[in-house]
Amino acid sequence: MSNEQEKINRWLKDHPWTNPVFFRRPHWTRRHFFQAMGAGFTGSFLAERYAKAAGTTNSGAKTKNTAQNVIFVLMAGAPSHTDTFDLKMINGVTPTSFAPATINGMYFPTGLMPKLAGMTSDFSVVRSVQAHALVHSICQTWVQIGRNPLAALGNIAPNIGSVVAIEKDPQRKPAQIFPTFLALNSGGGVTQGYLPATYAPFKVTPATSGITNTTNATGQTRFTNRYNLLNTMDGSLRSNGPHGQPEEDYNSFYVNAKELMYNPIVNQYFGFTAADSTRYGSSGTGNAMLVASQVLKANQGTRFIQITSNDGWDMHQNIYTAGNLPAKAKIIDDGLGALIGDLKANGLFDSTLIVMYGEFGRTVGPLTAAAGRDHWPQQFCFFAGGGTKGGTVVGQTNATGSDTVDFGWSQKRYVYPEDLEATIYSALGIDWTTVRHDDPLGRGFEYVPTTGSFPFYPIHELWG
Repeated sequence: MSNEQEKINRWLKDHPWTNPVFFRRPHWTRRHFFQAMGAGFTGSFLAERYAKAAGTTNSGAKTKNTAQNVIFVLMAGAPSHTDTFDLKMINGVTPTSFAPATINGMYFPTGLMPKLAGMTSDFSVVRSVQAHALVHSICQTWVQIGRNPLAALGNIAPNIGSVVAIEKDPQRKPAQIFPTFLALNSGGGVTQGYLPATYAPFKVTPATSGITNTTNATGQTRFTNRYNLLNTMDGSLRSNGPHGQPEEDYNSFYVNAKELMYNPIVNQYFGFTAADSTRYGSSGTGNAMLVASQVLKANQGTRFIQITSNDGWDMHQNIYTAGNLPAKAKIIDDGLGALIGDLKANGLFDSTLIVMYGEFGRTVGPLTAAAGRDHWPQQFCFFAGGGTKGGTVVGQTNATGSDTVDFGWSQKRYVYPEDLEATIYSALGIDWTTVRHDDPLGRGFEYVPTTGSFPFYPIHELWG
């Protein structure tokens, strides 16, 4: 372990992540209103987008600025790193069907993920990642907001995608109608925190038919008449009323939902054929990756897409049985393989950063008495596209994968979720040292939080 990491460990021991929760974040989203609107609650008017300028400061960090879009895949439940992207073959334990091989310098389970095995030159893996905690709910939130959910600002912190949305909002064109931040299969995902609802994730469960409730049972003419009538009655209260941001947020639901109603391009890109679903593996996660590819191809303003792989990665029992790891790995292999292929075909791979990991890793070596693997802090993170150099491996673990022996990057320490957050911002040309001065606590909201012991930093080694 490096001297730098030893200092960090001592600091973390003296300053544990035990701050109390401040207050609960809001849970209303544009998706909720859109569902209500399709059921009959209609009406609004086109109004200026809520994008009030906030005072910001930063240190002028030099970003990579090579990506235009991000697809963030959360492997909910925490996959086993030593059985997937940091493979360790344990004699008498790991199935021989994993067929390990070293391809382009990367040791990989070719039998478990054969499609990705043929694409190692397209993706990179960071193997020196460590989680701060081992509780699913806390760590799943942590990786979405890039900070401790239990800290003072934790419960008002926005999703990384919401920060991207507010930063990229000035670049939207008037004709672009898709939400900047799209969340697929992420019903329980973190929302916009204290930021305006305009920057909340638009939550969708992919379906062949596209998005539901984009028409009204009474017909378009009747719907439009009702819409206009309601606007004449209460439009001014929502756009310039006495109640401030809550009403303006509510008005944003109306505006954004109306733009998606009776618009043929919506279901053209959110819907898909059975054949394309099969090509992506005929799974919920595969369908989400398919929709992500199509939405980016549409070029309708979406810049950050979160996909939650709710496929059952919490494998405490029978990890190697056919329905567990082999089946779940196939979902990722089919989906990611097709996604990377389509992004390349559409000319979007170099401008789209794919980031994929879970909330922590799993125990190493022999299996538990239940033939599974329990929670463990060591983990991996997968990167592809967005200008990163494929075939790169950052960090090296010991023989069992229980700990890092070579951190592999400039900071000479573990990679934490905050560093991965900074990497995403840097790829998009967002200064990760930015501090917004519009948070309700008046403390200043740091895009990437700072600590008293060390700064978090992007993994620029991914660019070669």
